[in-house]
Amino acid sequence: MAKLRIPVSGMDQKLEFLKVMFCTNNMFKPHIHTNPLRRLGVFSLFMVLTLWSTSVFLNAQDKTPVKANKPGQLRKEVLENQQTKKPAVQQSKGRNRKPKPLPPARPLAPIVNPLNNSKATIIYLENTESIDFDEMINPDKQILRGNVRFRHDNALLYCDSAYFYQKANSLDAFSNVRIVQGDTLFVYGDFLFYDGNTRMARLRQNVRMENRKTTLTTDSLNYDRNTDLAYYYTGGKIVDTENTLTSIWGQYSPGTNDAMFRDSVKLVNTNFKMNADSMRYNTKTNIARITGPTHIVYQDETDIYSTLGWYNTSSEQMMLLNRSDVIHKDGKTLTGDTVFYDKAKKYGEAFVNVIMKDTVQKSTLYGDFVTYNEATEEGFATDSALLVDWSTKDTVWMHADTLRTYKDSIYDVARGYYNVRFYRNDVQGICDSLVYTGRDSVMHLFGEPVLWAEDNQLSGEYIRIFTKNEEVERVHIERSAIAIQKEDSLYFNQLSGKEIIAYLDSGQLYRVNVNGNAETIYYPKDEADSSLIGINKTESSYVVMYLKDKKIERMVMTAESNGIMYPLDQLSGGDLYLKNYFWLDEQRPKTSDDVMLTFVKKPREKIGTSTLMGTATPGGGPSGTGQGTRSTSPGNINTNTPNLPAGGAPATPIRGGGLRPASR
Repeated sequence: MAKLRIPVSGMDQKLEFLKVMFCTNNMFKPHIHTNPLRRLGVFSLFMVLTLWSTSVFLNAQDKTPVKANKPGQLRKEVLENQQTKKPAVQQSKGRNRKPKPLPPARPLAPIVNPLNNSKATIIYLENTESIDFDEMINPDKQILRGNVRFRHDNALLYCDSAYFYQKANSLDAFSNVRIVQGDTLFVYGDFLFYDGNTRMARLRQNVRMENRKTTLTTDSLNYDRNTDLAYYYTGGKIVDTENTLTSIWGQYSPGTNDAMFRDSVKLVNTNFKMNADSMRYNTKTNIARITGPTHIVYQDETDIYSTLGWYNTSSEQMMLLNRSDVIHKDGKTLTGDTVFYDKAKKYGEAFVNVIMKDTVQKSTLYGDFVTYNEATEEGFATDSALLVDWSTKDTVWMHADTLRTYKDSIYDVARGYYNVRFYRNDVQGICDSLVYTGRDSVMHLFGEPVLWAEDNQLSGEYIRIFTKNEEVERVHIERSAIAIQKEDSLYFNQLSGKEIIAYLDSGQLYRVNVNGNAETIYYPKDEADSSLIGINKTESSYVVMYLKDKKIERMVMTAESNGIMYPLDQLSGGDLYLKNYFWLDEQRPKTSDDVMLTFVKKPREKIGTSTLMGTATPGGGPSGTGQGTRSTSPGNINTNTPNLPAGGAPATPIRGGGLRPASR
């Protein structure tokens, strides 16, 4: 095996030495001698000197003579020797010595002329301190040592030593490897294989890629200069001005600043941490694109779960898709198909099937569009909005076109706008708008409100519902107030006035006070068979009605009250109803699901035309039948009417008394 080592600095001297040694046309040009023996002696002396000088030169280099073969034949023989031949065992005196194991045979790189490839460009060797050739191993292999520098296109490659395969247009670089591309990209490592035809660089051990303010570190990095993509697969880290990202597999493009991570992805920021299965990230915009299950933690303050979306780590704004959750330490959770959240402003928006749950206040807000402000603790919901309050033993379901919740100092406030419907076991209602305040536990109903409690319907222009110990204590109805109780499909007990106060106990109505212009229509019953025996109509300034077991037990009213009882068959049509009577049982929420029902809003039909006298003539009852009875004489409160039917009212005319307005 022949090896030649030629320092570049003495290249010209070596060429001159070889020229002197082997060019017989100069120093050893034969002279003309007539004596053949003399010519033979000179020739013999020349051969001896030549052999001696060659031996001295080769022994000084510790090399074996070069075997003269054609390049193709030499390449073939070397390959066969690598694959088939085994090193001979050297014998020494006294013991057997095994040879040192040879390194595994490296496949010979295909010799491709880059000039035959329109896309390939030549790698140029610009500097080295020495070059060695080893033709027996690889005739195309050049061994370079000391300050090695290559140039390929717009990139410079530096190293301490290298194997350069000029015909294959590739190289192996060792120690202090550095790739410089332009003035922004620098790649470092301990080992490098670079293919000039494919423009692929493979760096190993202590690899570092620096691109402006971004640094990528790993032990194994492949950099494709054609696509400007660098990727690792044994673990790596990318650090920029704000974040540190680690993963098992990663890909980075210095040109676009885009990075992709898979498997055990972790992003660390001074304010938060992100853990994900996969992620895309741009080191210039600092935007992380969520492409798999992701968990974001804000200093044990907020937890965010998502599988798809994006997050701007600089502005702390994010758009989360595919059913994401934002969970706060104060017990509030925001969930939606799409969630926009601004952590800096503490503001969030959610779209489609949204749930905002408060485990502290024990309430849940639903809707297809929901917003929440952490600073003001204000929630807003519309489009199928629903508020469920489960802070009491009787859960409240409330629906409206728009729902809003917020804090008034330390007290909770809930507002509903347009087409409000709510349900709880003891009370149900509808109205145009509603306000609930935790300060006094009062619910305010506006815009034609209607309430139902058991078999009773309560309505007016303005209603307040007072709660105590998590139960409805009383209902206050103002202006055009009317209370209606259904007896059967035709007859309804009715009570109206300027103001009505209804008292409840465990959800049951037990007393009703009417203050101002009180009018009543009710149907007394026979004690024997509970059949209806007539129609009582009364007028008074104030009325108090007592109920027991959902039935009217007795009624008392003020002095100078008027009352008439008619036979059932003497009144019909509008005379059976007070003027502000209407019955909306079909719109009553009978279950919690019914609050989501919608009804076309239209003017309420008031069919009542009743007056105290109805159509009675001066002779007596209606239409001159003389069957009606009337009393206008003053007297005491009738609290013990002897003929009070079970569950009904007195069958005789009602007498007035000195009743004062009931206490509120």
